[in-house]
Amino acid sequence: MEIKRGGSQPSLKGPADWFTGAVRIDPLFQPSAPARTAGAWVTFEPGARTAWHTHPLGQTLIVTAGCGRVQREGGPVEEIRPGDVIWFPPGEKHWHGAAPTTAMTHVAIQESLDGKVVDWLEKVSDEDYLG
Repeated sequence: MEIKRGGSQPSLKGPADWFTGAVRIDPLFQPSAPARTAGAWVTFEPGARTAWHTHPLGQTLIVTAGCGRVQREGGPVEEIRPGDVIWFPPGEKHWHGAAPTTAMTHVAIQESLDGKVVDWLEKVSDEDYLG
Protein backbone atom coordinates (compact mmCIF):
# COMPACT_ATOMS: atom_id res chain seq x y z
CA MET A 1 0.00 0.00 0.00
CA GLU A 2 1.12 3.54 -0.71
CA ILE A 3 -0.49 6.73 0.60
CA LYS A 4 0.29 10.04 -1.09
CA ARG A 5 -0.73 12.77 1.33
CA GLY A 6 -2.62 15.76 -0.03
CA GLY A 7 -0.21 18.59 -0.69
CA SER A 8 2.85 16.32 -0.65
CA GLN A 9 3.48 16.61 -4.40
CA PRO A 10 4.44 19.99 -5.88
CA SER A 11 2.08 21.79 -8.24
CA LEU A 12 3.30 22.30 -11.80
CA LYS A 13 2.65 25.14 -14.22
CA GLY A 14 1.02 23.95 -17.45
CA PRO A 15 3.67 24.23 -20.20
CA ALA A 16 3.02 26.96 -22.79
CA ASP A 17 3.53 24.44 -25.61
CA TRP A 18 0.52 22.43 -24.38
CA PHE A 19 -1.77 25.14 -22.95
CA THR A 20 -3.11 28.61 -23.65
CA GLY A 21 -3.51 30.72 -20.49
CA ALA A 22 -2.79 29.93 -16.85
CA VAL A 23 -3.05 26.24 -15.94
CA ARG A 24 -1.95 24.44 -12.75
CA ILE A 25 -1.37 20.68 -12.66
CA ASP A 26 -1.45 18.88 -9.32
CA PRO A 27 -0.25 15.28 -9.75
CA LEU A 28 -2.36 12.64 -8.01
CA PHE A 29 -0.76 9.35 -9.07
CA GLN A 30 1.62 7.88 -11.62
CA PRO A 31 1.59 4.27 -12.78
CA SER A 32 3.71 1.65 -11.06
CA ALA A 33 4.25 -1.37 -13.34
CA PRO A 34 2.30 -3.33 -14.28
CA ALA A 35 -0.32 -0.58 -13.81
CA ARG A 36 -0.41 2.10 -16.50
CA THR A 37 -2.99 4.63 -15.26
CA ALA A 38 -2.06 8.18 -14.17
CA GLY A 39 -4.18 10.98 -12.77
CA ALA A 40 -3.95 14.67 -11.93
CA TRP A 41 -6.08 17.62 -10.80
CA VAL A 42 -5.91 20.27 -13.52
CA THR A 43 -7.10 23.83 -12.86
CA PHE A 44 -7.69 26.24 -15.74
CA GLU A 45 -8.08 29.96 -15.10
CA PRO A 46 -10.82 31.72 -17.15
CA GLY A 47 -10.10 31.39 -20.87
CA ALA A 48 -7.30 28.84 -20.38
CA ARG A 49 -7.35 25.61 -22.37
CA THR A 50 -5.31 22.72 -23.68
CA ALA A 51 -3.94 22.48 -27.19
CA TRP A 52 -5.61 19.94 -29.48
CA HIS A 53 -4.41 16.47 -28.50
CA THR A 54 -5.13 12.73 -28.53
CA HIS A 55 -4.55 9.89 -26.08
CA PRO A 56 -3.47 6.43 -27.28
CA LEU A 57 -5.78 4.68 -24.77
CA GLY A 58 -8.34 7.44 -24.24
CA GLN A 59 -8.92 9.88 -21.38
CA THR A 60 -11.53 10.39 -18.67
CA LEU A 61 -12.22 13.82 -17.16
CA ILE A 62 -14.22 14.34 -13.96
CA VAL A 63 -15.21 17.99 -13.49
CA THR A 64 -14.93 19.00 -9.84
CA ALA A 65 -15.36 22.79 -9.84
CA GLY A 66 -16.31 25.74 -12.04
CA CYS A 67 -17.49 25.77 -15.62
CA GLY A 68 -15.55 24.57 -18.64
CA ARG A 69 -15.64 23.69 -22.29
CA VAL A 70 -14.73 20.62 -24.34
CA GLN A 71 -14.71 19.90 -28.05
CA ARG A 72 -13.88 16.91 -30.17
CA GLU A 73 -12.72 17.46 -33.72
CA GLY A 74 -15.71 18.14 -35.96
CA GLY A 75 -18.12 18.52 -33.04
CA PRO A 76 -19.62 21.51 -31.24
CA VAL A 77 -18.04 23.24 -28.24
CA GLU A 78 -19.87 21.84 -25.20
CA GLU A 79 -20.18 23.25 -21.67
CA ILE A 80 -19.10 21.06 -18.74
CA ARG A 81 -19.88 21.49 -15.03
CA PRO A 82 -19.11 19.78 -11.68
CA GLY A 83 -20.16 16.15 -11.64
CA ASP A 84 -19.84 15.74 -15.42
CA VAL A 85 -17.70 12.82 -16.56
CA ILE A 86 -16.25 13.06 -20.06
CA TRP A 87 -14.71 10.14 -21.97
CA PHE A 88 -12.55 10.68 -25.04
CA PRO A 89 -11.94 7.41 -26.91
CA PRO A 90 -8.42 6.40 -28.00
CA GLY A 91 -7.11 8.64 -30.77
CA GLU A 92 -10.00 11.15 -30.64
CA LYS A 93 -8.65 14.67 -31.30
CA HIS A 94 -10.00 17.06 -28.67
CA TRP A 95 -9.35 19.94 -26.28
CA HIS A 96 -10.72 21.06 -22.90
CA GLY A 97 -10.47 24.08 -20.65
CA ALA A 98 -12.23 26.77 -18.64
CA ALA A 99 -15.12 28.94 -19.75
CA PRO A 100 -14.24 32.49 -20.87
CA THR A 101 -15.16 34.06 -17.51
CA THR A 102 -15.04 31.11 -15.07
CA ALA A 103 -12.22 28.85 -13.89
CA MET A 104 -12.62 25.06 -14.08
CA THR A 105 -10.95 22.13 -12.34
CA HIS A 106 -11.11 18.51 -13.41
CA VAL A 107 -9.43 15.24 -12.56
CA ALA A 108 -7.74 13.86 -15.69
CA ILE A 109 -7.18 10.09 -15.88
CA GLN A 110 -5.35 8.38 -18.73
CA GLU A 111 -3.37 5.23 -19.43
CA SER A 112 0.12 4.91 -20.83
CA LEU A 113 0.81 2.87 -23.96
CA ASP A 114 4.51 2.10 -24.40
CA GLY A 115 5.30 4.98 -22.02
CA LYS A 116 3.14 7.54 -23.86
CA VAL A 117 -0.09 9.10 -22.49
CA VAL A 118 -0.70 11.99 -24.91
CA ASP A 119 0.14 13.32 -28.36
CA TRP A 120 0.11 17.13 -28.34
CA LEU A 121 -0.97 18.90 -31.52
CA GLU A 122 -1.62 22.52 -32.58
CA LYS A 123 -2.99 25.23 -30.28
CA VAL A 124 -6.74 25.83 -30.20
CA SER A 125 -7.59 29.07 -32.01
CA ASP A 126 -9.70 31.73 -30.33
CA GLU A 127 -12.30 31.10 -33.06
CA ASP A 128 -12.51 27.37 -32.16
CA TYR A 129 -12.52 28.13 -28.43
CA LEU A 130 -15.38 30.63 -28.71
CA GLY A 131 -17.35 28.24 -30.90
